[in-house]
Amino acid sequence: MGTTGQRPAAQDSAEADGPAVRERSVIKGILAGLRLTFTSGLAGAAVAALVVGVILERVPVFLSGGGVLLLLVLIGFAAGRRSPGPAEPPVTRTALARIEDLRATSGESADVPVEFLLTVAPEPEDGRPAYRVKVDQSVNLVDIPAYRPRGIAVVEYRPDEPWDVRIVTRPTPEWSRRAEAAEIDSAPESTLVEKPGLSEGSWCVLVLVTFLAGAALVVLLFRGELFTAEDHVGSSPKQPSVTSSASASVSVSRTFTTSTTVSGHSSSLLVLGRMRETVTELAERAGTSDVTAITIQERRMEIRGDSARPPGETLHVQMLPYELFPALVREARTTLGVRSPKSWRIDVAPDSGTGPGTGPRVRVTVTGDEGTAHLDADATARILERRPAGEGGADRG
Repeated sequence: MGTTGQRPAAQDSAEADGPAVRERSVIKGILAGLRLTFTSGLAGAAVAALVVGVILERVPVFLSGGGVLLLLVLIGFAAGRRSPGPAEPPVTRTALARIEDLRATSGESADVPVEFLLTVAPEPEDGRPAYRVKVDQSVNLVDIPAYRPRGIAVVEYRPDEPWDVRIVTRPTPEWSRRAEAAEIDSAPESTLVEKPGLSEGSWCVLVLVTFLAGAALVVLLFRGELFTAEDHVGSSPKQPSVTSSASASVSVSRTFTTSTTVSGHSSSLLVLGRMRETVTELAERAGTSDVTAITIQERRMEIRGDSARPPGETLHVQMLPYELFPALVREARTTLGVRSPKSWRIDVAPDSGTGPGTGPRVRVTVTGDEGTAHLDADATARILERRPAGEGGADRG
């Protein structure tokens, strides 16, 4: 599972090889950029030669462009079929990290993509101070309640690429005990590390620019014949579309209540992914993800909060398994003696400290001609108590 229990000699060797590994990585990146630049420029020149050959009716130019394109295709096909050599396994280390913040980016499957902001605290023998890093990792719905701000998680990171961090979802018993007992201070925001080099968007821009440069070079070589010919083809440049977004900060008072109502056909909050999307919008509107209560109805959601409450009396809106709530509503409407339910409601509040289970408490209430009934569940949507209609199942305010 990682490098727990590595020998000091192996660690010293890895630290000594760190600069060499980084140097090889930089050289590989430069060579890959040069290959990509040359190939895209050559492809642009070949396409331009095809077009120029057709316009000027120059067969040699047309055949040259077609031959270069065919050669590039054959080289790409051969390179794709060539089996790569054995890759050098990366050296990883196990460490503890403080969860500064987390945010689920979507919720349409059992594994929810979550964006974590972590403070990684390497082991003292690594000789590296604590630093911040952003990590995108999918977390199973059942495991989401285990992660919350100010909590401690076990991670694996690469000393030569500290931005490459992965949360260990099933750590060893030793690391689990260390995580439970550890206290880690937040690292300054200035220590945030990011992956260097060009992003995917930058690579795309590089390919486009070199492709156009290669095409322009061929056009310039034949510009005299092209622009004096009677039947030349003009091109109108397309202006790139630019979109802008504006964000507004919301000032939150000591206590707040924020709600929203969805409308239109098929707008029920029971639609998969609708609850998580709506609560994320409400949290952004309120300016905080820590609330004291959440209420969900067919087409309405409300969050309430109090900034004076301690962390133990609040809940984080992103840690709840909203994708499992529709099943709880279905269970309450069909098994609690309410034959014709007229309305339902979900109330979520921090654990009161009584009864089995830990974490936020979820209550589903249904109302019909037979009266009111409800069931209680824990933060993983495991049902803890059922109270059918006629057995004193009053609404919880």
